[in-house]
Amino acid sequence: MTIQDRVRVHEVTLLSDNWYTLRTTAFDWRRNDGQWQRMHRETYDRGNGATLLPYDLQRRTVLLTRQFRYPAFVNGHDDLLIEAAAGLLDDAAPEERIRAEVEEELGYRLGEVRKVFECFMSPGSVTEKLHFFVAPYESSMRVGEGGGLAEEGEDIEVLELGIDEALAMVADGRIADAKTVMLLYHARLHVFSPG
Repeated sequence: MTIQDRVRVHEVTLLSDNWYTLRTTAFDWRRNDGQWQRMHRETYDRGNGATLLPYDLQRRTVLLTRQFRYPAFVNGHDDLLIEAAAGLLDDAAPEERIRAEVEEELGYRLGEVRKVFECFMSPGSVTEKLHFFVAPYESSMRVGEGGGLAEEGEDIEVLELGIDEALAMVADGRIADAKTVMLLYHARLHVFSPG
């Protein structure tokens, strides 16, 4: 039996199509005991995305962004968020999109990039799947100031941090963005040797 055999969709209602798409759905779910149960769920569809952590092995540094995030602010985070560069795919291939985002946000044109995994970030309500990448960088790859696109409301500060400092910032709560935490721990385990 596939998951499709366990779901019967009855009604999908569009609630909002302003910034992204919010729908509510009534469906039946076939439980493990074989009984059907009526469920109602909202799904927020913002498209899929990609994120990337640039690293310099020799200098033991990473590049991150710092920017204002309204949803984090209204949830009590009274600071800018420190994050890995990221963006929505907008019908582009993940590697193509993340290269453009890194150039826009960080000001670097990367060489080799490596996909490390993909994950659903908040599968209880958001449809987005995020593609995670890492890539080496060096100062010669810098082609601009970064900072994002003002016409998209971006006002991004570029940060270069030592990997150990970045991990300490995760531990003390200064870095609280899930995708960034995941990439930093991946880098600690698979990119940087213990220091």
